[in-house]
Amino acid sequence: MATVCEDTETTVTHLHCDCFSGVSGDMLLGALVDAGLPLTDLARGLKSVRAGEYVLRAKPVIRGSLHATKVDVVIRRGVAAPLSVSQIRRTIAASRLPAPVKERSLDVFDRLARAEGLAHRVPPAKVHFHEVGVVDSLVDVVGTVLGCHLLGVTRVTASPINVGAGTITSAHGALPVPGPAVAALARSVPIYSAGPARELATPTGVALLLALAQDFCPLPPMRPTSVGYGAGAADPPGWPNILRIFLGEDRSSTQGCSETIVQIETNLDDLNPQAYETVMERLFAAGALDVTLTPVIMKRGRPGITLTALAARDRAQAVAGVVLRDTTTLGIRMQEVGRLILPRRIQKVRTAGGVVRVKVAQAGLGREKAAPEYRDCRKIAERTGRPVREVMDDARLAYCTRKAQGKR
Repeated sequence: MATVCEDTETTVTHLHCDCFSGVSGDMLLGALVDAGLPLTDLARGLKSVRAGEYVLRAKPVIRGSLHATKVDVVIRRGVAAPLSVSQIRRTIAASRLPAPVKERSLDVFDRLARAEGLAHRVPPAKVHFHEVGVVDSLVDVVGTVLGCHLLGVTRVTASPINVGAGTITSAHGALPVPGPAVAALARSVPIYSAGPARELATPTGVALLLALAQDFCPLPPMRPTSVGYGAGAADPPGWPNILRIFLGEDRSSTQGCSETIVQIETNLDDLNPQAYETVMERLFAAGALDVTLTPVIMKRGRPGITLTALAARDRAQAVAGVVLRDTTTLGIRMQEVGRLILPRRIQKVRTAGGVVRVKVAQAGLGREKAAPEYRDCRKIAERTGRPVREVMDDARLAYCTRKAQGKR
């Protein structure tokens, strides 16, 4: 049950990425700076990430017939050796970045490691990033996530991604576009091929969009307040190699945010009911957003259960695999569905029994919905012997008290 507290009117800051010429880390950084992100604020925020010595520089450029901003990471001293994913995780965790920036940046590198692992047939833990290249990657990834945080972005969408065409030359020889890492990342997003015969989407750029974007769709209804153009390093003749972003207010901010997810469903009439608890736990562990069991009457009057799981596009295959592996079904139904969700954030509050996370959703018209995290409350109840409902009531009261005092 959620409690509703009064609040001042808030709006959703919406960032939409128009990937007609692909996407890369420097394109995203350049577009954010071009749209109004102060470079000095970005550089100041990145100082706590200890990875070599570098300077950020932004300059105006022209790509095709479009004016854009190019952000360069000028390396003065790289790191001493290639870094593994675990070393990068420790570097980010040890920084003074805001917690949401750390979490999202780590998600990007985890995605990159899985993609590179698939491309080179090695476990993600054995993936290493090049000495100088890792500084560029850290700045691109953390800088983009931090930039969105500094601009107050609460919703990100992106168009289908143009990955380019032709072949690229690598240390392993000629490779088709998209390269293996981009191809691995792009299994869950809409892509297409157009323009010059070159790579337009990089693994870092695609991984950032996967971690940041709630949906991949054409430009949705919004009120743009600024438009940014970020340039890539390449300048092919007659082609505007830039990323365009729209930054503004989401018109649907008082009604929630729309996103596309995957619904995985199957009917079961021969599975031992004792197995459902384990199946549901494994579905959530695989990334399911929600799992429900609905009693139904099947053919020839047999009672059965419809198992339904919802998942983000990039987790749909993993969730479907659990259904196929852990139940008796021989097939499943999968379809993309739209859902409308309220903008939300996680707020930690302190109660007599310990810290409880509270999920806070903006309900529009100056109202919020606040729901304590059940698992946190259950742990406190088990430790103290108090009823769970009392712990949840304490958490709601603590949140409303904190809110009344003007704290966030």
